[in-house]
Amino acid sequence: MTALLLILVPLIGGLVTFFVKQESQVKLWSFVVSLVTLVAMSVNLLMHDEAGRSFTAEWLPMLGSSFALQMDGASTLLCFLTALCYPIIFASTWKSSYASPNSFYGLMLLAQAGITGVFLAADGLLFYFFWELALIPVYFLCSKWGGEKRIAVTFKFFIYTFIGSLLMLVGLLYMYYQTADASFSMQSLYAVKLSAEQQSWLFWLFFIAFAVKMPVFPFHTWQPDTYEQSPTAVTMVLSALMVKMGLFAVIRWLLPLFPDAAVQYDNVVIGLSVIGMIYASVLAMQQDDIKRLIAYSSIAHIGLMAAALFVNNESGLQGAMIQLFSHGVNVLGMWIVIELIERRFGTRKMSELGGLAQKAPGLTILLVIVALANVALPLTNAFIGEFLMFNGLFKFNVWYAAVGGLSIILSAIYTLRMIQKVFYGNENTLTATGEDINWFEKASLAVIVVAIFVMGVYPKPVFELTTDTVTLILGVFK
Repeated sequence: MTALLLILVPLIGGLVTFFVKQESQVKLWSFVVSLVTLVAMSVNLLMHDEAGRSFTAEWLPMLGSSFALQMDGASTLLCFLTALCYPIIFASTWKSSYASPNSFYGLMLLAQAGITGVFLAADGLLFYFFWELALIPVYFLCSKWGGEKRIAVTFKFFIYTFIGSLLMLVGLLYMYYQTADASFSMQSLYAVKLSAEQQSWLFWLFFIAFAVKMPVFPFHTWQPDTYEQSPTAVTMVLSALMVKMGLFAVIRWLLPLFPDAAVQYDNVVIGLSVIGMIYASVLAMQQDDIKRLIAYSSIAHIGLMAAALFVNNESGLQGAMIQLFSHGVNVLGMWIVIELIERRFGTRKMSELGGLAQKAPGLTILLVIVALANVALPLTNAFIGEFLMFNGLFKFNVWYAAVGGLSIILSAIYTLRMIQKVFYGNENTLTATGEDINWFEKASLAVIVVAIFVMGVYPKPVFELTTDTVTLILGVFK
């Protein structure tokens, strides 16, 4: 039942939130709902409850579709990431105020239900349903509570993702008619035998939908603007969780369904990913707005994960699995710091900040740890994943690894530059009156820091958890 609870708790909790009147009660209720989800997920992991990780019920029998949920290693890891991130997001943005708070928090919880459903769906039509369910709340969150350019930016985000979804639906329906039992069941879809030509065009229908969501160059242009214009709580959901939907979809659907096409086009996908890594890193170096810097940095990190999924070796796949979790934790930590800075000083521009280390030593220490994890310093969580992914990329093609490796150097340059400009140097009239973060804010960031070091020092449980998914993918290509 855990798999079902992970969807039902935020879904029902989100619907109830729309009817809660007072802002303080809305925040408390949403936080409690997210905590219940985290507790359910944690208990399942600690109890090793395999039976609770799947659920099947009749849904649309006339279409051959069932409400089938299944947790394999990758989906368990991402469900835990989602359950872990939501309470931290609500806690770290506790002091932020929104117009119609019940609608804001209700939509946030509905988005959680949709994202979790994507990670759990073992039926093609159910997967598409949750894919769209996750998108719709985020569209309204961005368009109503975003910045000055929110309408144009959200419309662009919606068009990108909507067209991608339509392409995937066309491919999904074609696959459905090829199944032996007219079913959307994941196993029935896996069993479909396709010719090389069929795999070729179906691969691109699905890949474009997933590439937009990640995003991978050149499907990335919606991302920096959307991150910049969205409320920070929504940006946290987008960057820590929603982009993982595209990467996870490649693992669960694209590679098992079209293995021959994946091999045929691996150089194209890896080439685009490596171009995106360098392109995004160069643009990150030119940003003055910290939000846009992190947005471009995220594109570079996602590009490496996308490339690693197509190298067809254990090192690359295992590294990508670990990095799915690590990137979610690290980028969430970066957004929390940005939220705290913007709330205190009213700006995100590096040129208007400086000397914060003298006024906010606690915030400085926590930011430096999260930032160094973001550039994959040894003993931090990202180091393990990035080392394995580059090792896998090196085995596939040494030139891809060499060019992609430049993004590590660029990442260190723009991250250290950001730390130096924001936290060191001289105070100015804006930052001279600043204060350090309180214990509640330190606690939110402390959870991130603990996760960084625990995974950086002892990643074995994650390796064991995702072994089944890696074995499945490698078996498909034999």
